[in-house]
Amino acid sequence: MDRPLLEVADLVRAAGEAFIERSRKWITWKHVKVLLAIARCRTAALGGHLDECTRCGHRAISYNSCRNRHCPKCQAGARDRWLAARRQELLPTRYVHVVFTLPRHVAPLVLQNKKVIYDLLFRTSAESLLEVARDPQHLGAEIGFFSVLHTWSQKLDIHPHVHCVVPAGGLSLDHTHWVPASERFFLPREVLRKVFRGKFVDALKQAFRDGQLSFHGDLTLLAQPKTFAAWLRPLYRKDWIVYLKPPFGGPQFVLQYLGRYTHRVAISNHRLVSFADGKVTFRWRDSAHNNEQKLLPLSLDEFLRRFLLHLLPEGFVRIRNFGFLANRKRATTLPLCFQLLSAAPPTDQEVSTSGPSDLWSCPKCGGPMMIVERLTAAEIQLRSPPVAKAAA
Repeated sequence: MDRPLLEVADLVRAAGEAFIERSRKWITWKHVKVLLAIARCRTAALGGHLDECTRCGHRAISYNSCRNRHCPKCQAGARDRWLAARRQELLPTRYVHVVFTLPRHVAPLVLQNKKVIYDLLFRTSAESLLEVARDPQHLGAEIGFFSVLHTWSQKLDIHPHVHCVVPAGGLSLDHTHWVPASERFFLPREVLRKVFRGKFVDALKQAFRDGQLSFHGDLTLLAQPKTFAAWLRPLYRKDWIVYLKPPFGGPQFVLQYLGRYTHRVAISNHRLVSFADGKVTFRWRDSAHNNEQKLLPLSLDEFLRRFLLHLLPEGFVRIRNFGFLANRKRATTLPLCFQLLSAAPPTDQEVSTSGPSDLWSCPKCGGPMMIVERLTAAEIQLRSPPVAKAAA
């Protein structure tokens, strides 16, 4: 993919300390830390290394990445490493994509209780899938899957949802055979909606009773039990959104499919269109009008404010495994799944040869480039480097 003409880092540098000063009422050190990392990513400020082509001797300096998980430039390498590790776990069967979304009514509470509510979203969506799949009236099997948290809409508003990628079938409840899903149907969407809604609202009530929720500003009154109960009632009357695609392609297609979801940040640099007169314009996809591409202009301060809404709590795990892929089960249940599907898992050699490589190609002759020297920021400043390539 071509390098974008405009990056989030450019906007952060343009905003500078003035944005932080104007945002003192709400900005925290965590926000500032992310902004600083993005601004310095793949610049001489973070140091780098000197690479040399093993074939023609061409040399180039690569700048180091900030490796912050909210940085748009640092996710490709992390995604490729994660996908390479998943190759050994992909079963020779079709897969299903399921998305569980929280109603807009919950969004203000989410912003004040990110860790609690994101954890509840993971847990209740997974429990809903597992429970409905085990029901003999539906699939009657134990399924395994992983879920990825996204917190944004196309306009960068808060919009928490989890993407679940599930093999189209599962282990029989006695673990003696594989139960395949229908060619055109996995699980009933209406049942999933009702089960998910019930589980999440009940879990939210329990979190309130346990004193796990915080209420500030406009939400202060929700700390009163009767007010909170009244705030919850509309959630029972809404049809919650569960998106369920028919089963699609096998493991090779799944890897490509997964790359779209696993390591995204709130907005990619390639969606940015322009920055002029203090306005940032970016593309967004209008799902209400056949996914038509539209442009949205925002002030620089508003753009960065929306971007920072999607910072995750420190140490929060945004990709999680459930069912027979859960960490405590995977070592025994995953080989059993391969056995029942009459297939052997990929060997380490197959995974290493098909996975991504840390080497990059020489722009002169196409040969492999190797690191020959580590460089500090000061050492880079003292040199007159060739055109620099950003480090992965």
